[in-house]
Amino acid sequence: MLIRKSALMLVITPLIFALAACGGDSGTTGNTAGNTAENTGKQVTRNLGNTVKNRGQLICGVSGELPGFSFVGTDGKYSGIDVDVCRAVAAALFDNPDAVEFRNLNAKERFTALQTGEIDLLSRNTSWTLSRDTTVGLDFAPVVFYDGQAIMVRKNSGIKSLNDLKDKAICAQTGTTTEQNLADQMRKRSITYKPVVFEDVNITFATYAEGRCDGVTADRSALVSRRTTLPKPEDNIIMDELLSSEPLAPAVAKGDLQWSNVVKWVVYALVKAEELGINSQNVAQFANSNDPEIKRFLGTEGNLGEGLGLTNDFAARIVKHVGNYGEIYDRNLGTKTKLNLPRGQNQLSTKGGLLYSPPFR
Repeated sequence: MLIRKSALMLVITPLIFALAACGGDSGTTGNTAGNTAENTGKQVTRNLGNTVKNRGQLICGVSGELPGFSFVGTDGKYSGIDVDVCRAVAAALFDNPDAVEFRNLNAKERFTALQTGEIDLLSRNTSWTLSRDTTVGLDFAPVVFYDGQAIMVRKNSGIKSLNDLKDKAICAQTGTTTEQNLADQMRKRSITYKPVVFEDVNITFATYAEGRCDGVTADRSALVSRRTTLPKPEDNIIMDELLSSEPLAPAVAKGDLQWSNVVKWVVYALVKAEELGINSQNVAQFANSNDPEIKRFLGTEGNLGEGLGLTNDFAARIVKHVGNYGEIYDRNLGTKTKLNLPRGQNQLSTKGGLLYSPPFR
């Protein structure tokens, strides 16, 4: 697996720089200007899938700094739910989940990295919003994690609700929807507070850890993740009140329907496999199934993969190498991990959650 830090952008307009992202490390909802097809309203016909296949590896933009989502261990290996989405796409394309080059991107860089073609896929705890779907020029795949913005405070602070934060200092990442959501909620409640904002998410949490602000706000999953890196995690609590809904999803640049469909159906394959009870341990046992739905899904019957420019067994490749959605969740975020995040909304719809896949037919 190749590992490389993000290269500096050669062409970045000031307005594009303003597009810091949301979802974990948050981002703006503002518009971009520039000469990209997305911003001029023109469609560009791309064929990125062929480019990626000819290159022999996927270039995937991630955070690299958020345990459970995308994180680089001391051994240099990447892990996390966002990382596994990249690996699933590589498995579908190459029958090799390690055919990925990961590029660490900060909140400002990620959208520009897609627009300029530095990366093929953005899988970086990014919230799906209307403006990103339109003026920023992103095509989102299905949601891989339903989240919400919250606030973390010190356990001994006595702070229990937003009202208790009146005139308190709250750390946030500047120019982001996280910052905007906090301002909206406090304004709606007529609560005055002192925003302490930084461009860099690491500095934001370091400032909170130093006690220079009374609370810090981000997506709940990011707070859970970042709490594990604090000197005394148990001394910090995450408040129950949610400031927003944050559906986190992978994204590709707008203008390439074929490539967008590939990423979309790779994500759906993870969910459908769990719905069908197929996982990395038993997928081989389903190869001789007489169930027509399972036969289509695994590619032993029909030609669904051809419509995506993939082999018909692309879903079987994904499950064999990466597992189903439940396996990915459990090993990165589940109750047996340090994060210990109950699935909640991220359960299958048959178990009270929000996840389900359209038919593979």
